[in-house]
This record gives sequence, C-alpha cells and structure tokens, in this order.
Amino acid sequence: MNLIIRNATIIDPNGVHHNQKTDLKIVGKTIEKMGSNLPSEKDFDEISLENLHVSKGWFDSSVSLGEPGFEDRETIANGLSVAAKSGFTAIALQPNSFPVIDNQSQVRFVKEKANNNAVNLFPIGALTKGSEGNDLAELFDMKNSGAVAFGDYGKNIANANLLKIGLQYVQDFDGLVIAFSQDEKIKGNGVAHEGAVSTRLGLKGIPTLAEELIIARNLFLLEYTGGKLHIPTISSAKSVELIKEAKAKGLHVSCSVAVHHLVLTDEKLEDFDTRTKVSPPLRDDKNRKALIQGVLNGTIDMITSDHNPLDIEHKKMEFDLAKNGTIGLESAFGALLNVLPLDVIITKLTNGKATFGIENSAIKEGEAADLTFFNPNTEWTFGKENILSKSKNSAFLEEKMIGKVYGIYNNGTLILA
Repeated sequence: MNLIIRNATIIDPNGVHHNQKTDLKIVGKTIEKMGSNLPSEKDFDEISLENLHVSKGWFDSSVSLGEPGFEDRETIANGLSVAAKSGFTAIALQPNSFPVIDNQSQVRFVKEKANNNAVNLFPIGALTKGSEGNDLAELFDMKNSGAVAFGDYGKNIANANLLKIGLQYVQDFDGLVIAFSQDEKIKGNGVAHEGAVSTRLGLKGIPTLAEELIIARNLFLLEYTGGKLHIPTISSAKSVELIKEAKAKGLHVSCSVAVHHLVLTDEKLEDFDTRTKVSPPLRDDKNRKALIQGVLNGTIDMITSDHNPLDIEHKKMEFDLAKNGTIGLESAFGALLNVLPLDVIITKLTNGKATFGIENSAIKEGEAADLTFFNPNTEWTFGKENILSKSKNSAFLEEKMIGKVYGIYNNGTLILA
C-alpha cells in the first residue's frame, strides 16, 4: 500500500521530529519522505484526520487471547483486530491458553495464526511444563521457534531453585525470564487489597507483602545467577523501591505496570463488580500514586493493558469465586491520559520492545512505517459499545477517557478504528 498522511504531529520523545507537524509519504512498508505540503501522487491513498498525532507503533507486553482452547473468550484473529483498533502494532502473547504454550509446536501454531497481519504477535513461552511450576519447559526449542520470553502467566514459581536454574539456563541463548510475583501462602483466600475497603466490604485481603516478599526473593536470585528478569504488573510502592534499588546495583531487571493499577483503586470494589477483580488486586490510592511516580522516574519500564478476556460464566458470579482478569486494550490509551503526560505514555507504550529483543524503528525517512494514529485531546466515556473484544469483562466501563485512537499502519497495512 502507498499512503500520504497529512498534517500529522509527530510524538517521538527521543526522535528528531518530536512535536513537529509534517506530512509522511509511505511506500509499502517504508517511510520514504517527510515534509510540509508533500504533493499528491497517483496510486497513493491519503489520510487527513482531525488533530492527527502519530507515534511509533505501540507494544503491549502482556496480552491473553484464549486461542487455542478458549476461543469462546477470544480468537487470535479478532484479538489482533482489537489490538490494531486500540493503537497497538505489536503484542506479546501470554501462554494463557489450553493447551499452554510450552513447546515449539504451540509457538509455531500461534505465530502462523498471526501471519500476514498488521499487528505483530510475539509469543511468550511458558517457563514450566503446563505452567504447573514443576519442570522447565522446552525453552531453547521455543526460543528457536520465535518465543521472545518465558513465564507462567499469573503464577508464581514457588520453587526458588527452579527459577534459579531457569535464569541460569536461558543465559546460553540470551533468554528473558518473566516472574509474576505473589506468595500464594500469604495471599491465601484473599480476593482484594488488604486495607480499609476490604475490611468495610468483608472481603478477604491480600497484603502488598505477598508481592514484595517474592520480588525481593527473585531479585536475590537474579543477583546470584545473572541473566535477565522481567517482573510484570507490579502493584505496590515497596515493589517500586525494591526494583529501583536492584537497578542501582546494575541488575538486568525490568518491570511493567498494568493500566488499571495506574488509574483505578480498590474503591471500585464498592459494588462487588467482578469485572474489577484482577491479580494483583487493585490497590489503594497511596500505592497507585507510587506507581505513577515509578513510571515518571523511569523505574517502571513499560505499561501494559494486561488484557485478559474471560467468558461471562467466570465473571458473573460471587466476587470470591470469580476469576481474575479484565480486558484492557480498547481502554488503555484513553484511561492513561487521565493520569500521565502524553510523552510519557508514548514512551512507556513503545520502549518495552527493547526489553523483549524486538526491533523498534524511529519515525524518519528510510525507516519502517510502524505507526500509531491518535487524537489526544478528545473526551468521552467508555461504554459497552466501545468494547471490541468477544469477552466484555472490562473494569473501565463508564470511566472517563481522554484521547481517541484512530488506528495503525504496519506491515504495509492500514487499519482504522
């Protein structure tokens, strides 16, 4: 496809064209020309949208889609369409499926399902067989088949020695280990953040200690073994401090925070709406503000939607029994502009590629056209009609949004919302 994009404001905080208004001429998969008032050309489509802003394509480091096995929750085809219309040109797919993505054939299966799509899909292989925490999975074979990291989605590795061996083993092929951190014994039967809200509502609490103890343990293991460790979806002030200290020591550790932990608090549980039941749980405002500071000061490397579609049978039930998880692709950008500056959001939605060893092109002539289109200045309310996923379990229903996504251009394909 050949395309001319008109009057676009470039948002590329580390790029040479940041905050400049320009036209972009795209030939196939490449930005061929940038400048003012580029001439129209035969066989070129043109885009001119209100208050159009363009950034590098966004990357989500934690997306579950269901397929294979849970296609009733979401399919890869529709999930990638949702991602595109939500502004994401690349996603890391969690092994949260049935069967679990724990071998090379499963990695190849999901990659083939995503072939020739505008959105690039990068599989995360399970760290342990069946994500059961007992034996390491086929890590080297999965890496050779295209897995970009290894982790058991939403599950802590209770066996510290197994995680130690995993961190040592993957260094032979520059692998990345993902370690979700939550002590199951301390969590117990908890379903909400341990604090005033859980006490008032009579819900069993999960203290931040459940997360912080495991993060401290995992960082000690990393210091011993070396290698690369990613800690996903942290949720407490102390977690930010621990990771900041580890980085100061020179440890190769990265971390992410979910959109819902930056925007929402446990006050959302007042109506016992199971769509707000997530893992780790929504915390209080003190922890939320500490996470925002962690984003602003660079301790937190990336922001994820932690998109996890769940069918109604696992959500429309008593709060204690409902499964953890919310969809988040569709609401990510609009929610984030309520709490963070635009430049910071774009940085945290694009820089994560480097952690996962994924190429991240710049916005300049001769570079790959991997672009996200959006308007940061419109206000609206997120409703059921804005949900594009097959599953409808959004924690952001009726929340105020700022900024709208127009779509993406990637792999020579234009997708508009």
